[in-house]
Amino acid sequence: MSNKIRLLIADDHVIVRSGIRLLLEAEPDMKIVGEALDGNEALEKVKLLRPDIVLMDIAMPGTDGLEATRQIKSRWPEVQVLVLTMHRSDEYFFEMIKAGASGYILKGAETNDLKSAIRMIASGGVFLYPSMVQKLMKGYLEALSGFHNSTSQLSTREKEVLKLLAEGYDNQEIAELLVISPSTVHTHRSNLMNKLGFTKRHELVKYAREKELH
Repeated sequence: MSNKIRLLIADDHVIVRSGIRLLLEAEPDMKIVGEALDGNEALEKVKLLRPDIVLMDIAMPGTDGLEATRQIKSRWPEVQVLVLTMHRSDEYFFEMIKAGASGYILKGAETNDLKSAIRMIASGGVFLYPSMVQKLMKGYLEALSGFHNSTSQLSTREKEVLKLLAEGYDNQEIAELLVISPSTVHTHRSNLMNKLGFTKRHELVKYAREKELH
């Protein structure tokens, strides 16, 4: 049939790429236009081939699937990305969705799920593997319940570190003021971001200032 869904497979394992190619080339509405063994090659192939969908692994050498997805969506927003990975963790899932992926499916999924995901994304939809939908709903409900808006879950020392961050002190200065090591400050800062749901330092500082902790 004409107007086949043009696919690029990005995965650093030859056996995985070969298996996906064998599976999908049997479909009358799909065509594998290229393969890439890492994120850098994926970017080169997207530029050259302009596929409809990239089947993107996350953990690859060099430029990983997360960074490759960010760059693809920035440079070629019309190209869709379907994450095909072994990773079930919340961190990878939310980061890939934030990067612009249109779907997330596990390598252990049924073959029909992969085919359905490709067709759904090609038609303008999104596809999330059922267990991933649960993670998305959990994150959404946490946001609704004010996950970002409470310091009640913080320890006394974490509140002290947060207050000093709001006042503009860096890790070394906070360490000197609280008589602790810079690495301990870094650990407290990481815990703060995890507990309050932030991924960037400036988001944490902005939150502290909005809470008038300075």
